[in-house]
Amino acid sequence: MSDPLAKAEAAVTEATSNTDLVQQIVIALQVQQALNGSQQQPSCQHQQSQFDAKKWLTIGGLACVGACVACALAFAFALASIAIAIGGTCATACLLVLRSMWRDFQRGR
Repeated sequence: MSDPLAKAEAAVTEATSNTDLVQQIVIALQVQQALNGSQQQPSCQHQQSQFDAKKWLTIGGLACVGACVACALAFAFALASIAIAIGGTCATACLLVLRSMWRDFQRGR
């Protein structure tokens, strides 16, 4: 009876040590995966393009031309507004003078 009991105790001891060994292996694998995961850099999803000075000079030139055109249009609008105001003032003065002359003519002077 001592012999089967000794065999059972030996099996339990071996199973316990095997379980500890398996747990240690699992922990080691998890640590290794964590280290490998932190060392890998995420892959870049876009393509990096070269700096193109010609492209940016063209964009800057077009922006400058656009700004100049807008400025010229604003200046032309301002001049046209001033011309309309001057013309309106002159037309009003002319109509007042003509009305005064017409009244004088109607009164017989």
